[in-house]
Amino acid sequence: MTAQSTSLGTPIIDGDLTFWTESRADQGGRISIWRRDGAGELAEVTAAPFNVRSRVHEYGGRSYAAVDGVVVFVDFADQRLYRTDPAGTTPVPLTPEGGFRYADLRLYPEQGLVLAVREEHQGDAEPVNTVVAVDLAGDNPTGGSVLCSGADFYAAPRLGPDHRLAWVEWHHPNMPWDSTALMTARLDGSEVRDLTPVAGGPTESAIYPEWLPSGELIFISDRTNWWNLYVWNGDSVRALHQAEAEFCDPPWLLGDTPYVIIDETELICSWRRNGAAGIGRLTLRSGELTPFADSGEPGSLTAGAGRVATVMQYEDRPQALMIMELEQPAWTELRASGDATLPREVISTPMPVSWSSKAGPVFGWYYPPVNPDFTAPAGTLPPLITRSHGGPTVFSTAALRLSVQYWTSRGIAVLDVNYGGSTGYGREYRERLRGAWGIVDVEDCVAGATAMVEQGLADEARLAIEGGSAGGYTTLRALTATDRFTAGLSLYGIGDLEALAKDTHKFEARYLDGLVGPYPEALDTYHDRSPIHHVDQLSAPILILQGAEDKVVPPNQAEMMADAVRSKGLPVAMVIYPGEGHGFRRAENIQAATEAQLYFLGRVFGFDPADELTPIPIDNLQDVVRDPR
Repeated sequence: MTAQSTSLGTPIIDGDLTFWTESRADQGGRISIWRRDGAGELAEVTAAPFNVRSRVHEYGGRSYAAVDGVVVFVDFADQRLYRTDPAGTTPVPLTPEGGFRYADLRLYPEQGLVLAVREEHQGDAEPVNTVVAVDLAGDNPTGGSVLCSGADFYAAPRLGPDHRLAWVEWHHPNMPWDSTALMTARLDGSEVRDLTPVAGGPTESAIYPEWLPSGELIFISDRTNWWNLYVWNGDSVRALHQAEAEFCDPPWLLGDTPYVIIDETELICSWRRNGAAGIGRLTLRSGELTPFADSGEPGSLTAGAGRVATVMQYEDRPQALMIMELEQPAWTELRASGDATLPREVISTPMPVSWSSKAGPVFGWYYPPVNPDFTAPAGTLPPLITRSHGGPTVFSTAALRLSVQYWTSRGIAVLDVNYGGSTGYGREYRERLRGAWGIVDVEDCVAGATAMVEQGLADEARLAIEGGSAGGYTTLRALTATDRFTAGLSLYGIGDLEALAKDTHKFEARYLDGLVGPYPEALDTYHDRSPIHHVDQLSAPILILQGAEDKVVPPNQAEMMADAVRSKGLPVAMVIYPGEGHGFRRAENIQAATEAQLYFLGRVFGFDPADELTPIPIDNLQDVVRDPR
């Protein structure tokens, strides 16, 4: 899970060069750019102390670009742009020190510029987002020339033929999956002229534009409930391929590429249908979609020189950087994410499951306990961890996650819930959570755990619920609004919705308007749905894990929740990890947090873990009765 694995991302094909990023937990989560040349030689482009990671929107995205061997990237420490040439010289800064952050980078060497989304931080005022052009020569005393301004948010600036610029913009209180405007204009020096709206509106998310060589514009829209592909010819829009499938994921990160244009006749795209992912070739004229064989679950795509590459995830092995020659479609592994692989017989393969809740059918993945070296006691059912993903506007996939296999290899089943509000099932499913966060997600998790008990897949007396961030909120809410679960594991979870609405970053500053209601007008609703105000209804032990430097969910929320539970006399443990933000990146903390959860469940469920674990203090924990089986 940590030292022997590397997270791969953001591949770019540049002639006979292939670039990608690697994040290593054993280096504190530091992200570096790597390169492989045509002879197969590997080289690290950005050695320590550089850490290639953007903080725009706090989540960042597309923090580097590469063309003709020239690489431009964002360094996490100062958020400046740096450039390095094909000879691998020491990176030199392109932008000044100050309050600028950059993301969604695109490099245009013929014009001598980099297009980027810029976020300017000045004091306590709300950051200002713009689209900027940065001079590749490095003379950028003002941090780049502002091309687009006035909207609250921007994404996907793309320069096409005849100096046509496309971008996506949106305003508070919308998120990019709620309502956007897809715009084009003519770029005249550092001025944009002839603004033309292409798509978008109050109930349409139009995102991910890319130019065809002809000057037509491809984009993705959910105007028919599903995020499908469309093309705009300057006058009208037509669908390229209509299907009850999503051809992109929600744009939390800037700069992902769910499809890549090969030429005027075809593109390579990825999609998600009924929770399962696919990748294939789309013919633009006919709309015919041909899936590639032997594919896993693709990430951001790149293409060039007759090849396509992506970081592929699989159900039964770690992620890998895969590349394909388009003339002879077959995937070849370019880079594995880790040295160690689990034996196939110890891997729990997810079973797609569905059940009914108040809002309708719900979907998820059930992972049965698997370990050929051990047998459960006769007549017993496994404990179950019901997982509620973060976001909440994201989804859980069937891809291999060692954080799940950790539990299943120790005899504990996992139910990963794509509750109402998750993506991958159309806009209507996504909008089940509108105004109903803390209700629909909780009902769906409760119904899922109940369904697993009724199907004989889980022990009703040992049902835990676990989640991080927004999933941590669902965890805390489920424990204070229902009595279905007998333990809770909250990782950097939200206990006070009002505190979150008053103290979070710009990107999500109005997110709760759609999920809960306008603040402060809906203050009563915020109080009613905040777990911190319903500790009196809590009846299950809780473990709370938190990063000390978290800017998305500040640590004071964890402390307030733990204090409230402690004062009621219920079992509670809290661990705060110094140096960690929203999510744990350091190897030692990932290991400690995982083992803390197993130790906690062992104490409250009454079993002795096989692992040698470091005890954590648990307040108000009385002696438990050991399971005689």
